[in-house]
Amino acid sequence: MATFKDFNFKLIVVEQLMFIDETLTPRFRLADLLKEKGLGDSPWEYAEQHGLAYQIVPEARGYFESLEISDELLAGVEELCMDGGNQVYQECAPVWDGEDDLFDVTTLDDLVLLPNLRRVLGSEFLGPELLNVLSARGIVAD
Repeated sequence: MATFKDFNFKLIVVEQLMFIDETLTPRFRLADLLKEKGLGDSPWEYAEQHGLAYQIVPEARGYFESLEISDELLAGVEELCMDGGNQVYQECAPVWDGEDDLFDVTTLDDLVLLPNLRRVLGSEFLGPELLNVLSARGIVAD
């Protein structure tokens, strides 16, 4: 199984596989996890009550950090979308408005895990150095 160096990059991959392609299952819902743990059923209320506004809820972080993604699924990723409205972000940080760097990707070292990646949408959120990395690998940055 693949090991990611950048948690935020992994989340973008999860967005594609779990919430768009629906090939990575089961589909994660923070509300379900909180309910299973007896912590309520409203992620928004949970985040607010525990001082987790504009932060990743620890239960979601733990889930996604330990989530294993097969090499076969990773090889099927041809496109990624970096967008503040990604579902995975809402599942991680239900009280978040996209106006800070909480989910910024800081390295593209994990590109080696996606041998067939051809396009990254929303790449304007990457700095010039990371855009150069995409370009050097022949990945279209839109």
